[in-house]
Amino acid sequence: MTLRPPLAVVGPTASGKTALSLELARRGAAAGRATELVSVDSMAVYRGMQVGTAAPSAAERGDVVVHCTGVVDPATEFSLVEFVGLARAAMADAAARGAAAVLVGGTGLYVRALVDGLEPPGQYPEVVASLESEPDTAVLHARLAGLDPAAARKMEPTNRRRVLRALEVVLGSGRPFSSFGPGLQDYPAAATVQVGLSVDRSDLGPRIEARLRAQLDDGFLDEVAALVARPGGWSRTAAQALGYRELAAHLAGECTLDEAVAVTVRRTRQFAVRQERWFRRDPRIVWLPATDGTASLAEQVEAVWSAPTPAGPGGASH
Repeated sequence: MTLRPPLAVVGPTASGKTALSLELARRGAAAGRATELVSVDSMAVYRGMQVGTAAPSAAERGDVVVHCTGVVDPATEFSLVEFVGLARAAMADAAARGAAAVLVGGTGLYVRALVDGLEPPGQYPEVVASLESEPDTAVLHARLAGLDPAAARKMEPTNRRRVLRALEVVLGSGRPFSSFGPGLQDYPAAATVQVGLSVDRSDLGPRIEARLRAQLDDGFLDEVAALVARPGGWSRTAAQALGYRELAAHLAGECTLDEAVAVTVRRTRQFAVRQERWFRRDPRIVWLPATDGTASLAEQVEAVWSAPTPAGPGGASH
């Protein structure tokens, strides 16, 4: 049996991506098509953060193989470069066993890196430290324009984060930032089939709050308490996980649980809107309504996944 191309299930948080992906894996197994999941979530990679990141539990997984969750110590800084290496190894591992890979998650840049084979540039903290001493972003952009005009043209001169990152790579690697794979504004034909779960903006808040309440019932507070008590602490990247900082403030007596929940829901909804905007820019994603239910969605995704050609630039070809 020919191995199916990779499938990416994307969309905003709390849209039901994990449940759908587990259903697809089980349907594949029942049909004699081995299917393994690769989590594409920059926070679910950390150990001890399963509940708050909504990573599937052992009970939810059952016999389904899920890669890239709970594999990194929370005190460790874990970058895009390291994640891509981990995920690509997992995909190769699945393929070696004759299993198709379903990429599931909402970390947009990580998904793009895997779908389009982006070569993430390295990180050069000593270069960043020297660049940060220049307060004028326009000066930094002008410097970038002299070193890598192609990269400079693709970013606003006032976008300090992007300008700094591009200069960091140019000076640290000795290569133009623009030489690291296609730009994020380009959407070339890709082997990976992509489906997105669409959620009405008015439904985002209620869905997020319902999931958060369920996570609290599943021990989210205990998980945060255990992380707070760790002698090694949390890394800067792990501390960015939504809900953890807010619940840690509650545990420290700085706010009530209801206040922590309200702040978490608000911030998570804002994040979900940003996620959807990111994914909506990709014309290759086939969008399906999250409200259709897991079984119906699985049937629709199977139809998209089984089509002869994945989506290409300019729209879905399914």
